Amino acid sequence: MGPGIITANVDNDSGGILTYSQAGAKYGYLPLWTLIPITLLLIVTQEMCSRMGAVTGKGLSDLIREEFGLRTTFFMMIALVLTNFTNVIAEFAGIASSLELFHISRYISVPICAVAVWFLVVRGNYRSAEKIFLAACCLYVTYIVSAFLLKPDWKQAAIYSVKPILMFDTDYITMLIAMVGTSIAPWMQFYLQSAIVEKGITAKEYVQSRLEVVVGCIITDVVAFFIIVSCATAIWSHGPKDINDAADAAVALKPFGNYAYLLFSAGLFNASFFAACILPLSTVFTVCEGLGFESGVDKRFHEAPEFYWLYTLLVGLGAGVILWPNFPLVRMILASQVLNGVLLPFVLIYMVLLINKKGLMKEWTNSAMYNTVAWVSVAIMIGLTLALASITVKQMMQADATPVRSAPVAQVKSVPQVKSYDPGRHALKADVRESHIAHLIRQTFGIGKFAD
Repeated sequence: MGPGIITANVDNDSGGILTYSQAGAKYGYLPLWTLIPITLLLIVTQEMCSRMGAVTGKGLSDLIREEFGLRTTFFMMIALVLTNFTNVIAEFAGIASSLELFHISRYISVPICAVAVWFLVVRGNYRSAEKIFLAACCLYVTYIVSAFLLKPDWKQAAIYSVKPILMFDTDYITMLIAMVGTSIAPWMQFYLQSAIVEKGITAKEYVQSRLEVVVGCIITDVVAFFIIVSCATAIWSHGPKDINDAADAAVALKPFGNYAYLLFSAGLFNASFFAACILPLSTVFTVCEGLGFESGVDKRFHEAPEFYWLYTLLVGLGAGVILWPNFPLVRMILASQVLNGVLLPFVLIYMVLLINKKGLMKEWTNSAMYNTVAWVSVAIMIGLTLALASITVKQMMQADATPVRSAPVAQVKSVPQVKSYDPGRHALKADVRESHIAHLIRQTFGIGKFAD
């Protein structure tokens, strides 16, 4: 037990918590329907990576380099490093914002946590690090307890969990891509396969490893369900609202009691610190395997200098950016989640091609059902990306000559009570104005406002 549960749970990092919190705060229970297909896709992708690692004894970037060449691997690594670096920044932003809720300055918390992250991986070994990571997985229960303390509308939650609603709207499609991108991030596929190899799991132990992967995937999306439900209850039920970061969601829970607020805040810190260890690790595994350098947590610094120096650089820069005044953190975090969703289809294509190579996988190739689910998933993700691109082109063609000016982002200190709002009427086209997440992503990519 270890790689599957750790990889799936670290998926609920600070960027993921922000995305799920935004979904619940803006759309209430409506986005819950996406979690069932996301869980299915997550199980399929994680199981394929786990199987490739156990059968071949090689990481995903190793296999891509050997089967498709160094040029393909190089461009894939560049895209992953850029996306993952923004994710690393997001984790340290989560550490800073969660501890600021307890009145601890980021200029104290971030350097201390960065040093702790570095020592845990560089001075530890795989076995000790894995035990700490598994303990961190258990702390995600804080989100489940927090949701129950809020007493949500379980009937509405159940209905919207199985009732798909689609809107051809920039904000909504962006949110869907971000939810898929944060739930099934490309880095997860590379890290899980490397962790399977690092732990020494082979085809003989694969049956137990597959069960662990499935359980981990289900747990991570159960946690996502309760995060969305919490924000739908605490924020959306009083009127759809935008939040600037995951800490705002914790603040919104305060009127419902200190326990819910403290549990959500503690969960945010745990998720951020946990992911701040794993995400740089995933990145250096990808780069070192792809370029043929020595890699592995069980190796000493002098045995794998490139591996550890790159890890040090990512942790140091990721923490340093948070201490840079006026850095556009929220814009970078949200853009990284969308980029995850855009990059995912390309990673999945390589995975499906690799796992169906008889010479590589022998009798462990995909079944027809697996291939169907995998290729359908690729098609859906490409379709969502093209839909967002087509809306973007339409916006650019219809945009006025006057540039869109961004209003300064105000921190959410409390959630106003909107008595006239009817939570029984879901906020769809007539009620939804452009949210903060869509506005930031439009500005990041230079998009004009969508015109109905």
